[in-house]
Amino acid sequence: MIEEISIRGLGVIGDARLPLGPGFTALTGETGAGKTMVVSALGLLLGGRSEASVVRSGAKQAIVEGQWLVPAVGAVADRVSDAGGELDPLPGEKEAGLLLSRSVSAEGRSRAVVGGRAAPVGVLAELGQQLVVVHGQSDQIRLRSATAQREALDRFAGRDLTVLLGDYQDIYHRWQEAQAELDVLIAEGDRRLREADDLRIALAEIEAVAPQRGEDDELADRANRLTNLEDLRLAAAQAQELVSSQGLEETGDVLSFLDSARRLLERASEHDAVLAPIAEALSGVIFSVNDISAELSHYLSSLDVEGSRELEVVQERRAELSVIIRKYGPTLEDAIDFLDRGSSRLLELDNDSDRIDALRAQVAADSEQVLALAEGLSVVRRAAAEQLGERVTEELGALAMANARLTVEVEDRVDLTLTGKDQISFLLQAHSGAEPRSLSRGASGGELSRVMLAIEVVIAGSDPVPTFIFDEVDAGVGGAAAIEIGRRLARLAQTAQVIVVTHLAQVAAFSNNHLRVVKDSDGSVTESSVQQLEGDERIAEMARLLSGLPDSESGLAHARELIEMARASV
Repeated sequence: MIEEISIRGLGVIGDARLPLGPGFTALTGETGAGKTMVVSALGLLLGGRSEASVVRSGAKQAIVEGQWLVPAVGAVADRVSDAGGELDPLPGEKEAGLLLSRSVSAEGRSRAVVGGRAAPVGVLAELGQQLVVVHGQSDQIRLRSATAQREALDRFAGRDLTVLLGDYQDIYHRWQEAQAELDVLIAEGDRRLREADDLRIALAEIEAVAPQRGEDDELADRANRLTNLEDLRLAAAQAQELVSSQGLEETGDVLSFLDSARRLLERASEHDAVLAPIAEALSGVIFSVNDISAELSHYLSSLDVEGSRELEVVQERRAELSVIIRKYGPTLEDAIDFLDRGSSRLLELDNDSDRIDALRAQVAADSEQVLALAEGLSVVRRAAAEQLGERVTEELGALAMANARLTVEVEDRVDLTLTGKDQISFLLQAHSGAEPRSLSRGASGGELSRVMLAIEVVIAGSDPVPTFIFDEVDAGVGGAAAIEIGRRLARLAQTAQVIVVTHLAQVAAFSNNHLRVVKDSDGSVTESSVQQLEGDERIAEMARLLSGLPDSESGLAHARELIEMARASV
């Protein structure tokens, strides 16, 4: 149940608070006062589409907040928790408070808050489906569509159909996906054969080369070394001679100098111990230089076994790699990856015939299951259709359509769809002797309003919803029919919260909470607010609705009469 809604900066509404609560709330006001903005505010709270145009001129943003009373345990509480929000516990522990908020900036940015935590707007929509049913004039028009009629019948059929429809749709999706894959395999058989042949050639070419990851870089380094072999040999030989050479007796070499220095320091250290560690350090340097000399010697030996033949082999290998890189690259890694992917793809293509056989078997089995489940859906819908027609007909009698009758037909479609094989049609016999005609062609606006209300009342018995919001459900209705609509809304409000935007006093008279949208104007800026009406203020508003004159004595008397009649008849 919605306890209160606050609106700021939305359309013509500057700042308004709507105290709602249980029972039947009627929302009235002059044309252009902003009743539609109240419905728009509710739409935003329920995850509806937002646009910058809804923000009041001059305001930075529009903000709508709603205080809900919800079960402390259940689907709503679980979804709020999943979104990171929290409920406000209330005494008794059976119910809790829930704050929902939605803001829209002047630039069009939207933000939603669920239970004190920012959340995606989609969470508001999910919660809205469990908390509120909204009906407006567009919904009356939509009721003419076969889709809306099927949805209404399915809601009335209840959980049995919901579970069966879920099973059906799971198999239907699998069946359609398998059929689509089978169609592709059959239709593209020749192309897939050509693709397999091309892959075999490509894979054979790459496998013949047998490339290794990083091999091209290693070969490039090797080729660079072999190309500059003489320069490398000369540099290494000269370096070794400078480090240690038997042939430099006149000038000596590095090792000779270092060894002479070490001996001098060792002799001198007998007279000064400070020189001993320096002599020892020189010994370490001599060992290191000896190691360097040995490594240079080994390096020169390795160069001696390399030559022009090896360079030729390396260049030939690089040429082989460049061919597959050019075809399947742009890098060697890409070519090797192509080999891996191509092998898997070729295996898939070579198994086409097996896959086709498996898909045909699966499609056949799923087709049988889908048909069986579709038949099960039809059985449930036909039983529910008869009951729905009878109960709606009873409701229409209470809505000043005593001789009207609604018939719900369930016929087979030519093909199966995601919702089964049924074509649902609502036929209205407006009065005795008239031909039943489809709602899509034969119902007036006033008749549609009452049929929609009757359907919603009946469905509420099997698919209860905490809150109903009706936006001018009385459009096209007047007189006794309007009184009956008001009476039925009041009865519906005994088991659910009902909020009605109306322009008829006959409907508003049955409410236990009357709100008026008030328009103030200083000649340039119009701003609306909301007042809760009681006593004489309510009677004056009722008189305005009846005659357009809030202070007319006859209008006031008629308003009092209506209110007394409504109190006595509910």
